[in-house]
Amino acid sequence: MLENGIKAPDFKLNSTPDQELSLSELTGKNVILVFYPADWSPVCSDEMSLYSASMKLFDKEDAVVVGISVDSKWSHMAFAKDRKIHFPLLADFEPKGEVARLYDVYDDVKGHCQRAIYLIDKDGIIRWSYLSPEGMNPGVDGVLDALEELESTKKE
Repeated sequence: MLENGIKAPDFKLNSTPDQELSLSELTGKNVILVFYPADWSPVCSDEMSLYSASMKLFDKEDAVVVGISVDSKWSHMAFAKDRKIHFPLLADFEPKGEVARLYDVYDDVKGHCQRAIYLIDKDGIIRWSYLSPEGMNPGVDGVLDALEELESTKKE
């Protein structure tokens, strides 16, 4: 994974079939960048649903969630609708895994993103990261703790 304290690499990916989102568009917000292996898998479904259910907690910390996997924009659209996901799911589809490789979380053997989380501050600096075992939902507690710590260090 990339080191904390460095500028997060910018990227632009499809968020819907006809819209793109870049990391630089989110400057001024804390960004929770969640890489996950695949839409529709049981653990990923639970993880993305948990992030969606936690949006009010993230809003309090001026943070937005962005999910990234190698699934297509069409798969993301159906998955988000079915699971009631209320944040962007970005398609790192073609070239497959390009952004996951940029963030050093692409699994070449399995052909998908590893389950990883980056917290990027309002200035685009990576402040916290976590690589989770593939079959384990990392939950949101680590992210919330990192957001609290980030805000407390900014006040000092």
